[in-house]
Amino acid sequence: MMEGVKGFFNLSDEEKREFHGKHLSDPSKCGASMNSTTEVKSWRDFLKVFVHPEFHFPHKPAGFSDTAFEYFKLMREITWELLKGVSESFGLEPNYIYKATNRESSFQVFIANLYPPCPEPEHALGLLPHSDHGLLTTVAENISGGLQTLHKGKWVKVNAPPNALMVNTGDLLEIQINGKYKSNVHRAILYIDITRISMVTIDGPSLDQLISPAPELVDEIHPPAYTSMTYKEFYALQQSTSFDRETVLEHLRIPSEIILHKPSINHSV
Repeated sequence: MMEGVKGFFNLSDEEKREFHGKHLSDPSKCGASMNSTTEVKSWRDFLKVFVHPEFHFPHKPAGFSDTAFEYFKLMREITWELLKGVSESFGLEPNYIYKATNRESSFQVFIANLYPPCPEPEHALGLLPHSDHGLLTTVAENISGGLQTLHKGKWVKVNAPPNALMVNTGDLLEIQINGKYKSNVHRAILYIDITRISMVTIDGPSLDQLISPAPELVDEIHPPAYTSMTYKEFYALQQSTSFDRETVLEHLRIPSEIILHKPSINHSV
C-alpha cells in the first residue's frame, strides 16, 4: 500500500490532474497544501478519496486500486473490532456502536499525505493542529516520529515502531460516548532532509446517521453533553471550518450552565 502511495505521488502533474477534484463533495481529489494561516505554513501534497460505502480510487499507478480495496476492507475490520472494545468498556453490548452507527453503510475516507523536505521546518507544519471527524482513525507512516499529539497542553511525539498502525479517537466517537473519551488533537511536523508519507484512514457512521450521546450513558449526573447532528452535516461543517477557529465539536457542545438547568431525565422513556 505504501509503495502504491509513493507511485501515485511520483506520477506526472498531468497524470494527477484528472484526480484533482474541485468541490467538497468530489469523491476523489489531490493537490498541494502550502497555504499560510497566521504565521504557520502548511506544507504537503495529498490524495483524498471516499472509499466506502462506494469505492472511488485512482486507476494509476497500475495495481494500486486493487491493493487499496483490500487494505480498506481490513482497516474497517480492525476499526470495528476496536469499537467492540470501546462499547464493552462502558458496559454496553459489543455491537452497540456497530448497530447505532449503521456499519454496513459506514463512511470511510482515505488520505495519503506526502511531506517533502522543508527548508525551514521550524516555521511550517505538515498539518496544522486538528482532530478527525469520524469514530476512529488509523495512521501508518514510513518514517516514525512525524505525528505529534496534544497531551496536557504539550506536544508529544508519537514514536511508533515500524509498520505500526496508530489509532486516533475522533469527534463522533466523543459525541457517541458523551465525552467519556476525548477526540485526539494532533499535528504533523516536517523534516529538513526527509520525505515523509502518512496513510490515514478515517472510519465513521453512515453519512445519514444521526449522531448523539448514547442514551445508556446519559443520566441525571451525566446529562447529554452534545446536541445531535447527522454525519453528513457534521462533515460539511468540519470541512468548511478553519482549524484556527472554533471547532465543530465545540460548536455542538451544550454549555454546562444549560445542562445544570435541564429538567430531570425521565428514565421510563
